[in-house]
Amino acid sequence: MKELEMKYLERLAELYPSIASASTEMINLQAILNLPKGTEHFLTDIHGEYEAFAHVLKNGSGSVRRKIDEVFGTTLSAKDKKSLATLIYYPKEKMESIAKTETDMEDWYKITLYRLIEICKCAASKYTRSKVRKALPKDFAYVIEELITEKSEAADKEFYYNSIVDTIIRIGRAEEFIIAMSELIQRLVVDHLHIVGDIYDRGPGPHIIMSKLKRYHSLDIQWGNHDVLWMGAAAGQRSCIANVIRICARYGNLDILEDGYGINLLPLATFAVNTYKDDPCSCFKLKGFSSYNSAEIENDIKMHKAISIIQFKLEGQLIQRNPGFHMENRRLLHLIDYEKGTIRIGERELELLDKNFPTIDPKAPYRLTAEEQDIMDRLEKAFMHCEKLQDHMKFLLTKGSLYKVYNGNLLYHGCVPLNIDGSLKEVKIHGKSYKGKELYEALEIYVRKGFFAMDEHERKIGRDMMWYIWLHPNSPLFGKDKMATFERYFLAEKDTHKENKNPYYEFLENEEAMNRILTDFGLDTKTSHIVNGHVPVKRKDGESPIKCGGKVLVIDGGFAKAYQKETGLAGYTLIYNSYGLILAAHEPFESLEAAIEKESDIHSDTFLVKRAAQRKLVANTDIGLELKEQIKDLEQLLDAYRSGKIAEKV
Repeated sequence: MKELEMKYLERLAELYPSIASASTEMINLQAILNLPKGTEHFLTDIHGEYEAFAHVLKNGSGSVRRKIDEVFGTTLSAKDKKSLATLIYYPKEKMESIAKTETDMEDWYKITLYRLIEICKCAASKYTRSKVRKALPKDFAYVIEELITEKSEAADKEFYYNSIVDTIIRIGRAEEFIIAMSELIQRLVVDHLHIVGDIYDRGPGPHIIMSKLKRYHSLDIQWGNHDVLWMGAAAGQRSCIANVIRICARYGNLDILEDGYGINLLPLATFAVNTYKDDPCSCFKLKGFSSYNSAEIENDIKMHKAISIIQFKLEGQLIQRNPGFHMENRRLLHLIDYEKGTIRIGERELELLDKNFPTIDPKAPYRLTAEEQDIMDRLEKAFMHCEKLQDHMKFLLTKGSLYKVYNGNLLYHGCVPLNIDGSLKEVKIHGKSYKGKELYEALEIYVRKGFFAMDEHERKIGRDMMWYIWLHPNSPLFGKDKMATFERYFLAEKDTHKENKNPYYEFLENEEAMNRILTDFGLDTKTSHIVNGHVPVKRKDGESPIKCGGKVLVIDGGFAKAYQKETGLAGYTLIYNSYGLILAAHEPFESLEAAIEKESDIHSDTFLVKRAAQRKLVANTDIGLELKEQIKDLEQLLDAYRSGKIAEKV
């Protein structure tokens, strides 16, 4: 036996010091392999819509309803099933509502508890006793374990179980117990969560979503370009900071920064109000929905313009110091004729919709004024020293990556850059060429360098690369030839606003091209799928999220309210359980109140994308492969014990 193998087995022997302990563990692992695979839940492009996100998380994209149907079939009416589902989503609020009309709460508690116990039994059945035990709420762990492990044939214990339920009600703990059971069911119906990018921007609560995700039991995140933008801002990259503030201002969400993260925007607000005092800033009106009053809206609009101009200056500086980005065509301030109020784009001279630029020196248009410099100095410190923001970004770094291969599926946000012939596009970054999987991995290294590199120069390169990932034509997370921010603000000509997509989007129905991507990432082209976020699927125009015969699933349907007019729905989500892949198309979330009082679940059209020929087991998953390796190692340890190479520690 090789020396290294022997050392490993000796370390393993510390965990399993006898033939008996190693054998027991092998038996346990082998048993786990034969359990049904856990349910995976895929969400993407949440964009700060925390209420809709929280609801979809609670209902598991219909997983809770399916579990209720599985348990009760036709023995419960549709109305009772609906009410039970709402209770599981919002137990505290629903019970408060029921208490107003229910005349016999004790009877209601008893019926409800028995129903929840049955659902919980069913949800727990695909997990080991040990795993369920770890998920149990601390206060009721023993009681719940007793109730959900009851066997129907144990008639002699019926009195015992009934007495537990009766006692819970008698001592006034029924409400707390129902809340605990409901949250446990939510926890058990979904084993693992995938967030396929873009938690941030547009909606009002990305910070709330991040705090919720931090408490989730098992998840991974594939960064979206909006997430990387916020990561760049947290790392102190000034162009990223300006973009983050501009987008918050544009959607009337500056309170995310001020209240959510405690970042002081007063210096910017004061500067904006003074600089643009008599300027209506009509090109910078709010987009989407906002709870601001008229005075706040006016201030927001002025801040919106102020930070936009700062952004264009900073980006011009960044492009100049990174000639390898080849983005000179996005430096536009020097093309403006400030006296005429026009700009030269190619061969065209176009009139600007806004001609008031008091902070721009025509001779040095990308230079910040002393006031702008001071504002950015303050903002950089504020972003870099915000504990909550840094904590959220650390979580993104720990749980996230640019792509994920999980249980035979490839998950990413955006696109794999392709050439016009469908081949993988080579992208040159700082003198080296990358394509496909290599490109993703190289960019991820740069992101992590932006936070952790010891060398200041390396760290600065990494930070600039986060801005690159946000909007560069060759960034897999963006996938368009330009981000036409300037044009959308200042030019009436719609053709200048057009952002041409990477050829990838033309090849989504091309099996050869999609197989090429799967192969590059080391996946089986016959069984694997691509799960793709970023570009909203316009269902109202007849577009389907299922591409390439089901090989590609584009599941951004528009969580963001600002995009729902374009898409015609409020997001796609995906469920991958032991029976197959299920796609859900969601209608807009009305409100928390409606969900409780009217029992208005998010209406979802669900349809089966792929049904497994045989129910998938843990043995067929990535965890299964790891368990099989552990079993092999334990077999070797047993051989070492029995051959006398390692002595039992008994």
